[in-house]
Amino acid sequence: MEEQILRTEYADIMQKSYIDYAMSVIVARALPDIRDGLKPVQRRTLYDMYELGIKYDKPYRKCARIVGDTMGKYHPHGDSSIYEALVVMAQEFKKGMPLVDGHGNFGSIEGDGAAAMRYTEARLQKVTQEVFLKDIDQDVVDFIPNFDATGKEPEVLPVRLPNLLVNGSEGIAVGMVTSIPPHNLGEVLDGVKAVIQNREISTEELMQYVQGPDFPTGGIVINKDELLQIYERGTGKIRLRGKVEIEKVKGQKQRIVITQIPYTMMGANIGKFLNDVANLVETKKAPEIADISNQSSKDGIRIVIDLKKDADAQNIINMLYKKTRLEDTFSVNMLAVCDGKPETMGLKEILEHHVDFQFELADRKYKNLLGKELEKKEIQEGLIRAYDVIDLIIEILRGSKNQKQVKECLVHGTTQGIAFRKKSSEKEASKLCFTQRQADAILDMRLYKLIGLEIEELEKDYRKTLKNIETYEDILNNYDSMAKVIIKDIDNLKKEYSVPRKTVIENAEEAVYQEKQPEKMEVAFLMDRFGYARVIDRAAFERNREAAEKENKYVIFCDSTDKICIFTDQGKEHLIKIQDLPFGKFRDKGIPIDNVCNYNSSEEAILYIEAMKNIVDLQILFATKRGMVKLTEGMEFEAAKRMVTATKLADGDCLTALMPVKAGEDVVLQTREGYFLRFGADEIPIKKKAALGVRGMKIGEKDELEAVYVLSENSEADETALSRDKEVHLRRLKRNKRDVKGTRPR
Repeated sequence: MEEQILRTEYADIMQKSYIDYAMSVIVARALPDIRDGLKPVQRRTLYDMYELGIKYDKPYRKCARIVGDTMGKYHPHGDSSIYEALVVMAQEFKKGMPLVDGHGNFGSIEGDGAAAMRYTEARLQKVTQEVFLKDIDQDVVDFIPNFDATGKEPEVLPVRLPNLLVNGSEGIAVGMVTSIPPHNLGEVLDGVKAVIQNREISTEELMQYVQGPDFPTGGIVINKDELLQIYERGTGKIRLRGKVEIEKVKGQKQRIVITQIPYTMMGANIGKFLNDVANLVETKKAPEIADISNQSSKDGIRIVIDLKKDADAQNIINMLYKKTRLEDTFSVNMLAVCDGKPETMGLKEILEHHVDFQFELADRKYKNLLGKELEKKEIQEGLIRAYDVIDLIIEILRGSKNQKQVKECLVHGTTQGIAFRKKSSEKEASKLCFTQRQADAILDMRLYKLIGLEIEELEKDYRKTLKNIETYEDILNNYDSMAKVIIKDIDNLKKEYSVPRKTVIENAEEAVYQEKQPEKMEVAFLMDRFGYARVIDRAAFERNREAAEKENKYVIFCDSTDKICIFTDQGKEHLIKIQDLPFGKFRDKGIPIDNVCNYNSSEEAILYIEAMKNIVDLQILFATKRGMVKLTEGMEFEAAKRMVTATKLADGDCLTALMPVKAGEDVVLQTREGYFLRFGADEIPIKKKAALGVRGMKIGEKDELEAVYVLSENSEADETALSRDKEVHLRRLKRNKRDVKGTRPR
């Protein structure tokens, strides 16, 4: 065969390949189907458990067996994804309605992972078997080939409730994410009934039934008025708070007890919450807190915060709402696969799709049942007719040579080759016209069926069959009749599986707390060459002055309410609150400044550090490697953010020096090639921090500014600099004007 080379644009191939990959992830991995609310891995795991017979009333089976079977037959994407899906479906604190009954260690609400699959066991929950998998063998859903075409798997499970809302869903696809909160089963089923009874119902009217999300962890939704807009658009943010109680204890003390947490605080975030509260105590932002303990157990959440005497408990609660994840937001994006493509839908659209799916299931189910009843009717009619001519049929049987002759006679009236006792019998036999199915039933009929009582039972069953046919045809041909059947099923589901709401829906005011101002005192800020900083009392510093100055690179005196300003060579100003640093004894260990500000030691070099109260009265000189200089008033560096831009820099430029100067002082610029320029600081213009500056010295293309010195007017010290291994006396340099090349001392 001759080789053919097809030429095409590389970009076109990449675009097509990436789109194919993205759609595969979206549809076949990450997003749930609007009909059953399940991702493919969840659907395949549940169906495999059903096939293996691991039902709710049967013994548990090893999860390793379930995972291996699922991976081998339906989901060839690794055992970890299957087991993780299985574990989540068994966790009551993640799912509004768990679908798997787990036996063993399936993790905890505090973030503990499940045991390995070889140790745990599982089986289907009753609701899964009776609501998710019932009628799956009744041809109510389509089956498609599995990944290697060696078997069949259901395209979707015949779920009889809107699982997408009841259990919610979270998933990250390519370029999109789904985040659907769980809801109360009873409320959602009421919403389904409302949509069936009134297809023109509005979202606002639907929310009379579906009040809002119902998280398995409880908590309080505090933006009730915003829920309507969220459910109309399918996107938005739900604000959550934990449930908090105030208990009185001995000695006129109180304690704050958290009994329910926001859904977003599950897992490792509980430990982070405890650490955040401890940090508030350490940084003296919550001095009223005496102790915090996690007393949670399998019976529920119980986090206890003991307060000191006369503490304002409500103010502390408000502070926890503001400073920790005790108040958090849940981002809603109700995205699901609908008709083979991802679509963001509101509450009404989701319920409408569910109702359409239920009518489709009911239509296929009752068509299947109707077909079976029509077959039964045909057979029953044949047996009843056969009873009336049973003597003739016996004569045909006795006179035939084989079964084929009998069937030909019963179906087509063919009497050739059959020996009849009477001529009249042959004439009667020629008139027979049973169907093939009726003929088979007659031949399979046993003699005891000829008993009179058996014939009466047959006629009774025939009348029942006719009634069933009439019922099924009415359901299939009448919308109201089918709706009535579905609503009856909904009522039964609600009666058996609905549970009380756990999450409270309300409008709450913004949490307001009065931060207790720390006592103002003189302190010393100490930072060593490794970037570890701490704060000590001024008196403690004086007692250890020699050691403090020797061990620390920076020593700054300030107030306990002040901020430290850190300026870097990238033109950034980082601010650190003194309150955020550990306050203690002289030998106590500090913390990296990276922990309390946005400074990155691998990308930025510190040029200047000063306390905010000192810097506001200064004029700051900025000098860059390309020789640009400017003065900026210190008051411009007052800021509330952790990081601000201290100066504008040209592309590829960075700061060489940053220092305070005073009127009458001289500035000396030194380049790497050994050029020096001395001029008065008064020649440098005062500019805003957003300005670029002016040229302070003409520098060659291959040269750059290396150092900057400030010569005090009143000082007589002989200040020197080292240039090309030579000592240069700065005060002996001739004063010049700004923006010249400078001189190279001999």
